[in-house]
Amino acid sequence: MARKIGFYGVILYCLYGLLFYWYLFYFADTSLSFEYEGTRADPATFLNGRELMLSEEYSKVRNLLFFLSTPFEWLFYLFILLLGLSNAFKKWAEQSAKYKFVQRAIYLIWLSFFAFIATLPLSYISYSLSKSYNISTQTFGGWMKDELIDFWVNYGTLLIIVTVLYWIINKSRKRWWLYAWLLSIPFTLFMMFLQPVVIDPLYNDFYPLKNKELEAKILALADKAHIPAEHVYEVNMSEKTNALNAYVNGIGSNSRIVLWDTTLNRLDEQEILFIMAHEMGHYVEKHIYFGIAGYLLLSLVGLYITGRMMEIIISRWGKELKVPAVNDIRSLPLLLMIISMLMFISSPLSNFVSRYEEARADHYAIKLTKDTDAAIKTFQELTRAGKSQVNPPLLVKIFRYGHPTMLERISSLEEYGLKNHLKKHE
Repeated sequence: MARKIGFYGVILYCLYGLLFYWYLFYFADTSLSFEYEGTRADPATFLNGRELMLSEEYSKVRNLLFFLSTPFEWLFYLFILLLGLSNAFKKWAEQSAKYKFVQRAIYLIWLSFFAFIATLPLSYISYSLSKSYNISTQTFGGWMKDELIDFWVNYGTLLIIVTVLYWIINKSRKRWWLYAWLLSIPFTLFMMFLQPVVIDPLYNDFYPLKNKELEAKILALADKAHIPAEHVYEVNMSEKTNALNAYVNGIGSNSRIVLWDTTLNRLDEQEILFIMAHEMGHYVEKHIYFGIAGYLLLSLVGLYITGRMMEIIISRWGKELKVPAVNDIRSLPLLLMIISMLMFISSPLSNFVSRYEEARADHYAIKLTKDTDAAIKTFQELTRAGKSQVNPPLLVKIFRYGHPTMLERISSLEEYGLKNHLKKHE
C-alpha cells in the first residue's frame, strides 16, 4: 500500500507539472485587449522589444518554478513518512539524548536538514534564473549565506513552535488546535515586533536615510497624513538585486518605513514620494492590523481542519505512514504537509484581500500626492526593473499576486488622471 501511495503521488506531481507547463507556455494569453493598446499601461509604450521578450521569458519560468515548488514540498513530506525516515529520525534522537526537548531538537534538525537538501536545487535554479536575467546581483557565496540564515531562523522558530505544540497535543488530544491557536496570537505579535530589529538585520544593513532633504519631505508627507513617523530607513539591497521596493513593517515602537537603495538610485524624488504615500496609505487604513486579524482567523480555521485531517489520515493510513498517533513526533511531516496544502488552497482568498488593500493604498497615494505622471512612471519602472508581466495569466494572478497587476494599476491611474482633468475644465 505504501508503494502505491508513493507511486501515485509521483504520477500526480508529474501530471500537475506538465499541466502547468502547458498552461503557462502554450495556453495562457498575456496579450492586451485592444482598449489598452497604445495606452501608458501597454508595455510596448515603455519597454523596448528585447525588454518585452525577456520579461515574458523570465515570468513564464519563474511562475512555473512557483507552481512546482509547493507541491514538491508535499511530495517530500510524504516520502519522509513512507520511507520510514521520520521513524529513523525519532530513533536517532532517542539514542542521542534522554531529555524530551533535546530529542525533539535532534529530530527537527534531521528533518530540517533533509528538507533543506531536497529543496536546495529548486532554490538554486530560482537564484540562477534571476542572475541570468540580471535581476539578482548577489554572489553565490552571498546567496548561500542567506540560505543558511534562513535555515537557522526557521529551525529556531520551528523548534519553539513544535515543542509547545506537541506538549499541548499530549495534554489535550481533542482541543489542541484551539489552545495552539490561542498561544499563536501573542507569539505572532511578538514575532512581528521583533522582525524589523532582530530578524531583518541578519540579512541586510539598515540605516537612517542618508538624503536628509528627501527624508524631510517624506516626513512632511507623513505629517500631512497624520502619521507619527520619526525616521525613514534605507537598506543596501543593491548588493543582492536590481529590483525596486519599499515597505512598512513591524508594529508599535518598532514599526519602520524602509526604502531599498535600488529604489533611491533608480527613481526620482516625486516617484519616491508616491511610493512613500502608498505605504502611508496602508498605515492610515490600518491594513497591518486587518492583516493580522485575517491571518489569525484563517489560522484558527486551518488548525481545526489540520487536527481533523490528521486524525482521519492516521486512523486510515497510519500503518503505511508509520505514524501511530497524532501526539507522536513522527506525525510532524504530516502536519507540515497539511498546513502547506491549506496555505496553498487559501492563497487565492488572502491574495484577493491583499490586492484590494494595495488598490486602496494606490488610491490614497494619488489623492495625497496628486501626481499621476509620477505614479505611472513609478509602476513602469517597477515593471522594467523586476521584468514582470503587465498582464499575467489568470491562475498566476490568483495564486501569486498580492498586488493588482500593473495593467490594473496603471490603467486606474490613467482613468483617475482623465477624470481629474475633466473636472478642472468643467
